[in-house]
Amino acid sequence: MALLKVKFDQKKRVKLAQGLWLMNWFSVLAGIIIFSLGLFLKIELRKRSDVMNNSESHFVPNSLIGMGVLSCVFNSLAGKICYDALDPAKYARWKPWLKPYLAICVLFNIVLFLVALCCFLLRGSLENTLGQGLKNGMKYYRDTDTPGRCFMKKTIDMLQIEFKCCGNNGFRDWFEIQWISNRYLDFSSKEVKDRIKSNVDGRYLVDGVPFSCCNPSSPRPCIQYQITNNSAHYSYDHQTEELNLWVRGCRAALLSYYSSLMNSMGVVTLLIWLFEVTITIGLRYLQTSLDCVSNPEEPESESEGWLLEKSVPETWKAFLESVKKLGKGNQVEAEGADAGQAPEAG
Repeated sequence: MALLKVKFDQKKRVKLAQGLWLMNWFSVLAGIIIFSLGLFLKIELRKRSDVMNNSESHFVPNSLIGMGVLSCVFNSLAGKICYDALDPAKYARWKPWLKPYLAICVLFNIVLFLVALCCFLLRGSLENTLGQGLKNGMKYYRDTDTPGRCFMKKTIDMLQIEFKCCGNNGFRDWFEIQWISNRYLDFSSKEVKDRIKSNVDGRYLVDGVPFSCCNPSSPRPCIQYQITNNSAHYSYDHQTEELNLWVRGCRAALLSYYSSLMNSMGVVTLLIWLFEVTITIGLRYLQTSLDCVSNPEEPESESEGWLLEKSVPETWKAFLESVKKLGKGNQVEAEGADAGQAPEAG
């Protein structure tokens, strides 16, 4: 028994074809939107590629760009099919290709749904990428004279100013690395010598942060050196007083920014996916209702359209049987080829 059977007369078929034609061109615009969202996200990720550890984070924008292009192609073709469906002579040319085309549309909708889910689920991967990338970027902050890394100081400073953040997880991350270049250290100074000797790796570590960590909204002048030394500043206690530095780490700030972007894109992609599923269902009804017209020379006759020719369990069973037959056919062909090679070898 057919699933969700609906009766159609000529008037209903014409309205269905015209409505689907219009919806498909709206879907072309939706495909352009998906493509634009993917391109925008890719550009935003490339802006901070210096503080990202790998290229896995580009999976989502690349997928959105690809699905946007495919959406434009498939829906343009579907619009042409719906336009020609009103003419029996033109529809006859499309009829043999409609079932494979609908199967491709179903596969496209499945992939589009998975891409929309990826927009929500790749937060963990992005967090690890940002964490490791920021850690490496901070390590190279002082290498202003090293080719290939001389831009890292500017990149980190602009990042901390733009996103109002400091360090990887917080401002204390700067205490654990030497972010001041040896070029600007006076090695004849006793203080510099003592600090370097006190460190196992011979690094110059200070309880200070770059200027870009300073919060300009603070009423007090920025304290960026000797942050943990209360006696170095008047009326100051670093444990109780609110510091005039950005408290949030840059990993959390960037993760929040990109997560909000991808969540918004995921919602838009899911809405477009629902629209695409509606079009695919409409195309299926149009195809079955036109194929069931008893006499093509009398287009005014009634016909029936359905979503599935059989029930869901029967359709699934038939699908599995066809897959098994296909596997057996390939096995027989392989055995025949082996048998043909045996006499030649003899």
